[in-house]
Amino acid sequence: MVAVAKLNKVDEAVVSTLKTAGKGLTLKEIAANCGETDKKVFKSLRKLFENQMIDCENHQYRLLNP
Repeated sequence: MVAVAKLNKVDEAVVSTLKTAGKGLTLKEIAANCGETDKKVFKSLRKLFENQMIDCENHQYRLLNP
């Protein structure tokens, strides 16, 4: 059984932003949409990436299973 990461409010905002966008977004775009700092969003993206919830290609982040 795979453990699911516990998402905080920043993680949820990032996931929601990526779901709504329907396309890859940069760190700056995600931070602007979430109203959070780049640093907080980067930590969240790293956590989501490590838990295989998002993918990154050419500095564009996207959900793996929207």
